[in-house]
Amino acid sequence: MIVKNLNFGIEAREQVFKGIEKLTNAVSSTLGASGKCVILEDAQGNPIITKDGVTVADSITLLDPVENIGARLIKEAARKTVKEAGDGTTTATILAHAILKEAYCKLNKKNGRIIKEGILSAVDKVINYLNKNSVPVENKIKEIATISTNNDKELGSLIEDAFTAVGKTGVVIMEPSTLGETKIEIVEGVEYDKGLLNQNFITNKENVTCELDKPLVLIVDSKIDSIRQIQGILEHVIKANRALFIIGQVDPPVLSALVMNKIKGNIKVNVVDPPAFGLRRKEILEDLALLTNSQIINEDLGDDLNAIHIDYLGECLKVTTGNDQTIIQVKEINSEVEDIISNIKEKLTTKLKPHQVIGYEHRLARLSAKVAIVKVGANSDIELKEKQDRVEDAICATKAAIKEGIVSGGGIALLNAATNIDEQNIGEQILLKSILYPFKTILNNAGITPSLPEKEGYGINVVTGNMVHMIKEGIIDPLLVTKSALTNAASVATTILSTDCVINNLRIDESSR
Repeated sequence: MIVKNLNFGIEAREQVFKGIEKLTNAVSSTLGASGKCVILEDAQGNPIITKDGVTVADSITLLDPVENIGARLIKEAARKTVKEAGDGTTTATILAHAILKEAYCKLNKKNGRIIKEGILSAVDKVINYLNKNSVPVENKIKEIATISTNNDKELGSLIEDAFTAVGKTGVVIMEPSTLGETKIEIVEGVEYDKGLLNQNFITNKENVTCELDKPLVLIVDSKIDSIRQIQGILEHVIKANRALFIIGQVDPPVLSALVMNKIKGNIKVNVVDPPAFGLRRKEILEDLALLTNSQIINEDLGDDLNAIHIDYLGECLKVTTGNDQTIIQVKEINSEVEDIISNIKEKLTTKLKPHQVIGYEHRLARLSAKVAIVKVGANSDIELKEKQDRVEDAICATKAAIKEGIVSGGGIALLNAATNIDEQNIGEQILLKSILYPFKTILNNAGITPSLPEKEGYGINVVTGNMVHMIKEGIIDPLLVTKSALTNAASVATTILSTDCVINNLRIDESSR
């Protein structure tokens, strides 16, 4: 039986807030162009140097159980932000802490609901301002990448080159380099929105992905309901010492059997669901088959699932599957695919209905897409890990910026958005004070005394110390990152505000033994 410890009222909130404050203090030092790195110890006792907020947050476990609950709660704001926007974890953490700090000064038993409603109302006003005042990325990719890599201009230029090389339809990913240098490698490839079916398929625990090098590819447009149907394929793959990537629906017993064989080390395998439905599924599967030189197996067309032959198998350079997407890298575009691409381009010059144009454009993007791999190299494992964190953040931030546009960086966008907040409303007043914190933290990390800019869109360049127009100077943030950080911070903070009791498991203090 687990014995519980109960904390109530002000005492409970104070303990929770102590944990939040400790985590925030550790994370906040990384914010901005002059942000500092954090040295942390991993589970094996190895040192890691990083500037990535979510990595720092995830490494923290506090001794006091109630404080640790507070730290874990605030991590949720960071995790959700990185999932939605790929960056902004530190900003989300700072904002959540700031909201709670300001709210606790005003909170009593009568006004809790009013404060929560006011904070969320102010958040809506800020989001509306940001949406209206965002601008397209255009030629600002280098600036975005440079800022996200801790003002590393060389890495910023490299990431800009990667996005330029693949265009709007391509994919940019990051991999460690076996050599010391950092460079870009361009390969043919395609991305679609189907992810991991089972966590046991994961091969890269750090990135939470399944990565298969030079796998054979099996595409099935019918349900595989027995492991016997693919027994011959599995034996061939094992004998050839190859990995197997399956695109198709499989029954739970089949999936379980594949997972068990993967865990035992009998085979390197991954399974993902087919993309889309109906005619769109058929079209996408056909394109994937063309790119991987596979044959689609479909019982409705007369194929026998009990007689699947190795001749149906295709191959590719690499497959990377995350929670929500799969990236397939292929060797090269064959002549058949090139002919189809030329045919589609020709059709797009003719008069077509809007839905036909969209369909052809999607297929063209799929068949002609490229994957830019930023191969990150360094002189030591410690330097490599730190560099990888920065590059990954920069790639995610750039993707977010391309998707929704950019706003003024350095915390200025949030400051400017506060102009229409009602200071007479206690909840909105709390958020008004809270959104100053990222701006102040960035300047404090640079050793600059914070002072509010007088003109909209202007702020301090922490590298030069000059007052500049932030967007014109290239000091920018992706709109999606800023919105996600604020929304998630407010959501977590207002939920914590409504708490009046904390129940935790009673622990034996190991340090006293």
